[in-house]
Amino acid sequence: MSDIYTKRKRSAVMSRVRGRDTKPERAVRKALTALGFRYRLHSPNLPGRPDIVMAGRRTIVLVHGCFWHRHDCAKGRSTPASNADFWLHKIARNVERDAEQIAALRKLGWKVITIWECETRVHERLVAQLRKRIR
Repeated sequence: MSDIYTKRKRSAVMSRVRGRDTKPERAVRKALTALGFRYRLHSPNLPGRPDIVMAGRRTIVLVHGCFWHRHDCAKGRSTPASNADFWLHKIARNVERDAEQIAALRKLGWKVITIWECETRVHERLVAQLRKRIR
């Protein structure tokens, strides 16, 4: 199947895809605030510029998109029909980079919590999960 957009339009669409302040990330930040936790965003001093850093607790919260980081859910298991080799390689490299960054953070003494996009949909469940995993 060919792309329905021109190269210029596809470029414009893809340029609007952001890696920070995503809806799942905002949901996690809202839940952390509701629990009374204080945090910093995208610390440049740590490997991979983690999404959320709670320095006082030596805890990092990574918010991953299911598709982009290969979660074991329906969205994470899907594979694009067009240009599949490119996307499989790109996503495999994301997973590899995640493992490298998590290992580096743990080596520095940080606790790393990964929250998946599909886990952010119900606020009450997200709050309960964060409470359990952080304390």
